[in-house]
Amino acid sequence: MRNLLGLFKSLSDETRLRVLGVLLVRECCVCEVMQALEISQTRASRNLSILFNAGILKQRRHSQWTLYRIDREGLERQAPGLLDAVACMLERSKTVSADRCRLKNSVRVGPGCTGSPVDIGTSIRSGRPYC
Repeated sequence: MRNLLGLFKSLSDETRLRVLGVLLVRECCVCEVMQALEISQTRASRNLSILFNAGILKQRRHSQWTLYRIDREGLERQAPGLLDAVACMLERSKTVSADRCRLKNSVRVGPGCTGSPVDIGTSIRSGRPYC
């Protein structure tokens, strides 16, 4: 029960739902989340950490970056169908749509940065372009 409570508490924040909205598209580092959501590094890191500690996200190291992605298998074990329901609701959000448009132009900032935006393409669920 404690895990389920922590899971729902972590989803009860607008910023964390917006983070999920961009991570449903692709994995991101903190600076890409910052740019997409137009928030500070501290706020992005704190919210990614909360989602990670709740078991919603996985992380991996790539060079100097820590990349975050949704732990789909873990979520399906904890709360079957929850991710699909959240994804469906986020598809209707104008705020998340704007975040995804900004994600298209986000870049990894720092010495290991490629300096070029990553193409996120179209929505996984609807097949429509984000912008």
